[in-house]
Amino acid sequence: MLKVAIALMLLATIVSLFSGLFFLVKDEGHSTRLVKALTVRVSLAAITLILVTWGFYSGQLVSHAPW
Repeated sequence: MLKVAIALMLLATIVSLFSGLFFLVKDEGHSTRLVKALTVRVSLAAITLILVTWGFYSGQLVSHAPW
């Protein structure tokens, strides 16, 4: 369940990134919609980082790296 939540948060972050790009091109930077879209993107990325950290701390996510 945690992996699905992380994947959805990453997908939402990408959607927010492209919506910010769309507002940048369409409004030519003269609107607050770009700032709001990028604020949402940063918030989603922070929540994703918190979910990943919690997953490692709780043992739901495990690293299989050889080092």
